[in-house]
Amino acid sequence: MRRAALFGEVINGEMCLNELGKIIHSAWMDLPNHYLFLELGTFSVMPNHVHAVVILTEDARIGTGLRPAPTVHRHGLSEIVRAFKSFSGRRLNEYLGTPGHVVWQRNYYERIIRDQEEWERINRYVDANPVQWEKDKENPLNIQ
Repeated sequence: MRRAALFGEVINGEMCLNELGKIIHSAWMDLPNHYLFLELGTFSVMPNHVHAVVILTEDARIGTGLRPAPTVHRHGLSEIVRAFKSFSGRRLNEYLGTPGHVVWQRNYYERIIRDQEEWERINRYVDANPVQWEKDKENPLNIQ
């Protein structure tokens, strides 16, 4: 089943976010405020899905100063994706007045980036996704 184009539209190869798309973007940008070890990589909101690169880092702020370092739990990717879907879905439902409505599919696709060449290729893919929208299998206009 194809997902509805909720987040805006691609016009002349450029993604134009509507209010829902802006809510999704804002929820993404807010994630580092909740996860110390998270750095945001390339991110693209498409009309009915998102592409994102998540960087799990060592946080240099932990253990500095004279007091002992606090115990910090490092969250895995699945927790970060769950939180993003939860935060953004709740905000979308508040905006639309549809509390509890399911926004996101259950699963997600992940890939470990193993080297610089792959890093550059994936970043190009995410950045260029709006230009490729007309041919994208997720585009509702491409249902056959």
